Amino acid sequence: MGECAFFLVPAHRKNAIENLRIAFKGEKTEAEIRAIARGVFRNLGENLFEILSVPKLTPRNIDRHVRVKGLGIVDKALSQKRGFIVLSAHLGNWELLAGWFGLKKYPVNVLARRLRYEKFDDWMNGLRRKMGVSVVMRDESAKTILRMLRQGQSIAILADQDISSLEGVFVDFFGRPAYTPTAPVILALATAVPIIPMFIVREGNGHTIYIEEPLELEITGNKENDIKVNTGKWSRAVESYIRKYPSQWVWMHNRWKTQNETK
Repeated sequence: MGECAFFLVPAHRKNAIENLRIAFKGEKTEAEIRAIARGVFRNLGENLFEILSVPKLTPRNIDRHVRVKGLGIVDKALSQKRGFIVLSAHLGNWELLAGWFGLKKYPVNVLARRLRYEKFDDWMNGLRRKMGVSVVMRDESAKTILRMLRQGQSIAILADQDISSLEGVFVDFFGRPAYTPTAPVILALATAVPIIPMFIVREGNGHTIYIEEPLELEITGNKENDIKVNTGKWSRAVESYIRKYPSQWVWMHNRWKTQNETK
């Protein structure tokens, strides 16, 4: 179905191919770019059917489908009884990333955007709750998120998209300035909690969750500069995984939509 969509939705296909050309200019051939774009649609098709199968997942059978590398990093953070921010991306099947932890009885909070279609939004959040995932809506008070982090809870954020309504800065993304949300860094600096990069990708017959060591944040006292520098750090972590698994990221999203007015 995903591959069929590649041919049936020309506008999204065109966006994906054009964005891939920008990102991999001089690195990949036109044939390689089209193959990656086709893979993007296939991955989303697979995501759909996996999400529909969520009610079948249990703490026992989830390990047949999802492997985890670096779990000790999360366990260490939890043992310190302090909050932390999970920084991830729309890569692989990101719903299963939170779902694995929820089913394994880890405390999981995800920051989510309200979907335009209310019934679908309710259905999606219902599936998340079945996996043990708590949802915090993006339009809720920032004080709520700050309080959670200060109380030792974690919050997972997908911050890899250009959303002009959110506070952001321009940092490098595949060699071009991209407007990037600063919320993860602002929250981390305000609460002194670590940012842990974490990604899920398709490998073999299932998925692998990769958990990276917390980012070493630069804190100089110059708030504006610290936000920009550290946002660039986590953006590079996201880019490194997209480069490894380019057919598993949502390239139909225009990551360079907002223009840098200073250029």
